[in-house]
Amino acid sequence: MSSDNGVNSVLLESLTHSLQRYGMRSVLFQQNMAQKIGVTHTDLKTAEILNETGPITAGELSKITGLSTGSVTALINRLEISGYVKRERDQNDGRRVMIAPISERQDQIKSHYQSLSSATKNLCSVYSEQELKFIIQFVEDITKIMDKENDKLMSEREGS
Repeated sequence: MSSDNGVNSVLLESLTHSLQRYGMRSVLFQQNMAQKIGVTHTDLKTAEILNETGPITAGELSKITGLSTGSVTALINRLEISGYVKRERDQNDGRRVMIAPISERQDQIKSHYQSLSSATKNLCSVYSEQELKFIIQFVEDITKIMDKENDKLMSEREGS
């Protein structure tokens, strides 16, 4: 059973299934982590998005998350009250308000992931440098696919 490019279609199906299982467990882990920290899943993911992007506007955050501007305002209010973000004026354009992560709180979030991080590093330590580079490239490529698929879903929703 080979696909057109000679890759075993059973293996490709198994890989796709494994990625779906991983994705589901990742979502469940994130929900449990949010509950442990005392925030909603959406709030935790938003705090992590802001840690990745750095300061951005509420509009930009709305676009990334796919949430309405009203929902994003409520989300930012919750994150600000709980000390995960702060509103600050854009240094280049004082009319714009930026939503900035608070680094100390981001460090606290990261500390909750220490067990997962250690277990992942332990698993990966058995791979060669070349294998790790391949895995990293695969994860980066699959992340780009996920970003494109998310963009398509948001475009479809906006077009409805």
